[in-house]
Amino acid sequence: MKGLKKSVAFVMAMALTVAAFTGCGAAKSESGSDTAQVIDGKKTFTFGDTTFNAENEEANIDPHDTYCGWACIRYGIGETLFKFNDNMELEPWVAESYENIDELTWQIVIKDGVTFSNGKTVDAAAVKACIEDLVAVHERAAGDLAIDTIEADGQTLTIKTTTPKPTLINYLCDPYGCVIDVEEGNADGIVVGTGPFVCTELVTSDHLKLVKNENYWNGDVKIDEATVLTISDGDTLALALQNGDIDAAYGMAYANYPLFENDDYVFTGTPTSRAFYCQMNYNSPVIKDDAVRQALAMGIDKEGFVNTLLNGYGYVGVGAFPDNFTFGGDVVKTDSYDPEAAKTLLEEAGWVDTDGDGIREKDGQTLTIRWISYPSRQELPLLAESAQATLKDIGFDIQLNVTADHGTIVAEKDTWDVYAAAFVTCGIGDPMYFFTTHCLDDSSKNRGSYHSDEIQKLAEEMNSTFDADARGDIAIKMQQQILDDNAFIFCSFLRMSMITKSNVTGLVAHPSDYYEFTADLDIE
Repeated sequence: MKGLKKSVAFVMAMALTVAAFTGCGAAKSESGSDTAQVIDGKKTFTFGDTTFNAENEEANIDPHDTYCGWACIRYGIGETLFKFNDNMELEPWVAESYENIDELTWQIVIKDGVTFSNGKTVDAAAVKACIEDLVAVHERAAGDLAIDTIEADGQTLTIKTTTPKPTLINYLCDPYGCVIDVEEGNADGIVVGTGPFVCTELVTSDHLKLVKNENYWNGDVKIDEATVLTISDGDTLALALQNGDIDAAYGMAYANYPLFENDDYVFTGTPTSRAFYCQMNYNSPVIKDDAVRQALAMGIDKEGFVNTLLNGYGYVGVGAFPDNFTFGGDVVKTDSYDPEAAKTLLEEAGWVDTDGDGIREKDGQTLTIRWISYPSRQELPLLAESAQATLKDIGFDIQLNVTADHGTIVAEKDTWDVYAAAFVTCGIGDPMYFFTTHCLDDSSKNRGSYHSDEIQKLAEEMNSTFDADARGDIAIKMQQQILDDNAFIFCSFLRMSMITKSNVTGLVAHPSDYYEFTADLDIE
């Protein structure tokens, strides 16, 4: 397959890279087979992950810093007041219960017996200090939570918001909501949380070292020491798992899956709302042309991408949410793959190939699309290549720039046309999450300056609606509007998978894509 075949020299180079990890994984017997994961009397675990890096806004594990809360919650360092079960329904975690007193007031009771990993008690005052620090330094969280005042009384926390916030408890489940001891501060990005593991060493985009939280409040932690290795290249990750240098992997290249479809390994996977999508830049003269955006939407072969390049490990996208979500399956209009109709549409809009080079022009301007994306999500380079091929046949010149420096590029409004990225659209179990982050005038990820009067109006309605079914109906209307505008193209959704050695237990994929390391993680 194009882009996936590697030369012998490359494989040898990758093997040398993996050799650097020796000593982090299993000990070997004389026959070469894995032995028990016990070193100096301690049970150890090593995890290879493609995503723990600055490129993904995860430079450390401080949940109050950009998207670093994902690493904090995934690797069992931090926990939130509430969490989501397998059906993405709220359940207690650090907190015992909550009550919505009125449209602006929420009362949360913190569980008795919860402690930080340093042994300090978690009470309402500690949570109050954590949330106040969060909203002071984290712009996205401040906007999501809209907190007016917080009061602490023993184990009871009372939060008043400036406007009605039906999703306040959901937003507190976002990884930025990890409860940390802010009095301990941030030592080189390392924070003190309530989870089963304590971070002892952090090197950005390279590794984390964790030890068992001896003060864990919620059961016995089975692993004594764990290491998270950042291995951004999928082939290197596969070699590391094959060689026994790691015990489990997240982000494996789909082309390598067949290597692990045997009794020595176990797959854990689940559907998620992590969308692989294209965002249009309305600052671009080419993208402002309605026909161009529609032709782009009609020129991407989503089914071919999922079934061929992802080997079926995904789900074709239509709207902002998967079809199995109650507010995801009723979107009635999207531009499906239809290259001939796209050609006609462009012709009628004045985009024609006058010089016979296969690329259309209009008023002296070629139909060139500067496509920006990044490599750490291995689906995105595959999507870029697939889109480039199918859109070329329609008359587009797709100039690909798949780079770790994508954030710098998209921050400059005149340097790109399409940004392809990955995002968990329903990370808080409520549809407003995606629209708040991407589609409103003040959204932090409205990179392309999209504006819709209708979206703004529907967002105001959603923010004052507490009934879940009514919120779902509004979400369907909002999806329909952004699809009608062709402001976003939702190409696919992730079937989140991790691969472990057969002696690993307790590492289970979750539809939120949040929870990975727990007290139940074990290795025989």
